[in-house]
Amino acid sequence: MPLKIYLIRHGETEWSLSGQHTSTTEVVLTKHGEDQARSLGARLQTTALTRIFTSPRQRAQQTYELSGLTPASEIEPDLAEWDYGDYEGRRSVDIRKERPAWNLFRNGCPNGESPIQVSARADRLVARLRALHGNVALFSHGQFGSVLVTRWIGLPVINAENLPLGTASLSMLGFAANHSDVPVIALLNSS
Repeated sequence: MPLKIYLIRHGETEWSLSGQHTSTTEVVLTKHGEDQARSLGARLQTTALTRIFTSPRQRAQQTYELSGLTPASEIEPDLAEWDYGDYEGRRSVDIRKERPAWNLFRNGCPNGESPIQVSARADRLVARLRALHGNVALFSHGQFGSVLVTRWIGLPVINAENLPLGTASLSMLGFAANHSDVPVIALLNSS
């Protein structure tokens, strides 16, 4: 069975509502976020998944648990959100008041991850995923998810800014039907 990846961004949190950058801070899903997680699970109930991987962050794991999907998930450290360093808990609009030209995908974060580091992490994960077969689900985050999608098709990290993933969204990655060596985005940001 060819590889098909279902990339799921976690459900809504108080910080995702406010636009705060959330990497290492543990925040839980809102009640609406919990409903979103259940809804995502319902959409994938008829999909026979061979493996499920979750970010080590609580909000991604909670989204998986509420989805009701099987088999049991495996924690994958490389699915963690971008490390925002000094920008943890801050909003982009506020950061740009101090650094007007700042762009996460170009500049990274002081005392956090650079675009090169995030790209390397995504590339490691892509290499491991391409060795798998069947339907694989990944529970992850917004900005890292965008980087993963971008690196899946071989684009530089800066292009991730053009592929934003909404809260509780579903994306699918795979390969072209008639060209099994051509990676494609089969679905992006479906809510």
